[in-house]
Amino acid sequence: MHASTIATSDPDGTVVSLSPARRLLNGVGPNWFASVMGTGIVATAAASLPVQWPYLRGFAEVVWIVAAVLLAALALVVGSHWLRHPTVARSHAHNTQMAHFYGAAPMALLTVGAGALLVGTDVIGAQAAVRLDWTLWSIGTVAGLFTSVTIPYLMFTQHDVTPDAAFGGWLMPVVPPMVSAATGALLIPHMAPGTGRTTMLYACFAMFGLAMIAALIIITMIWSRLVHYGTSGTARVATLWIVLGPLGQSITAAGLLGSTAAVAVDPRIAGAMQAFAVLFGVPVWGFALLWIGLAAALTVRTLRRGMPFALTWWSLTFPVGTFVTGTSQLALHTGLPALRLAAVAAYLGLLGTWMLVAVRTAYGSVFGYLLRPPPVADIRNEIQLSQQPQDHAVT
Repeated sequence: MHASTIATSDPDGTVVSLSPARRLLNGVGPNWFASVMGTGIVATAAASLPVQWPYLRGFAEVVWIVAAVLLAALALVVGSHWLRHPTVARSHAHNTQMAHFYGAAPMALLTVGAGALLVGTDVIGAQAAVRLDWTLWSIGTVAGLFTSVTIPYLMFTQHDVTPDAAFGGWLMPVVPPMVSAATGALLIPHMAPGTGRTTMLYACFAMFGLAMIAALIIITMIWSRLVHYGTSGTARVATLWIVLGPLGQSITAAGLLGSTAAVAVDPRIAGAMQAFAVLFGVPVWGFALLWIGLAAALTVRTLRRGMPFALTWWSLTFPVGTFVTGTSQLALHTGLPALRLAAVAAYLGLLGTWMLVAVRTAYGSVFGYLLRPPPVADIRNEIQLSQQPQDHAVT
């Protein structure tokens, strides 16, 4: 029995036939890598908790394996499909919503790599874990720096951005360097003493600044958009939780870099970096609590109005996970029991949302509604638009 094809037509009447498999793959965009991020952070956050309990380590190892397998599968499927049909990748890059989620793939690589060091040593061995983390960190860092430049450039020169367009997804392409800063800190102790270690430490702090300042600009725009235009009332509301990502990840990065600074720089500078972990982390943690309250209230409000399930719900996982790891770092640096309790409570919340979103994603994948691709005409129009000269480029 031969697979049937589905015919559709462009505005000019040209008939385009796509096989069911091709249409299915067209629906798998870069936003799917958010599922790897959300799954991987469950494992790494568990390993970072200041309070451990029986079987938590084993649970984290299983979740990390799931994240690693999911990453490999998505990289193979999406990568090979984009290589065979580059028009699909270009259409995603020129889609004002989807383009920002190109930042998800680098963060997925970095998350799985960090998990290799934190929980994967018992699974694949210490040496293999370090090598795997170095590989994924290197690829993820280069890719993340690339998205942090190219996607904003496309926004400035080619995307048609309306005054009310700002949403949490805008943070996705600029946050990867912050994840590189946090996960890079884990690799510093595995480097030989000398200039390399010092360079790595300062490079991580530079990426910390790159992502943090860009994120603060975007968060301000999101706040302004909410004040002037309100929420969209759709599944996009879930992306408000992405704001927690740079907040929690910056606290995590500051804490990890402060902890490892002593092996890379002069004791005086190392002491200042350790102090920075607290002086920076606690105020940002306070704002993160404010944002959790606002995002939760807006999410509940939209759910009551019938917010449908979509892949944007994965925004409830990775950002919350970074809040867990950031709180764990503050608990480590301050020794406060209240922060240890807060880290455990936040992790339990993360587990609940992760299980909910994972089950809904599996259901939506099996029944196909999460894999619906954009119309072929829309893809053609996006590509034609990208090939036209733009008259609103920034000079």
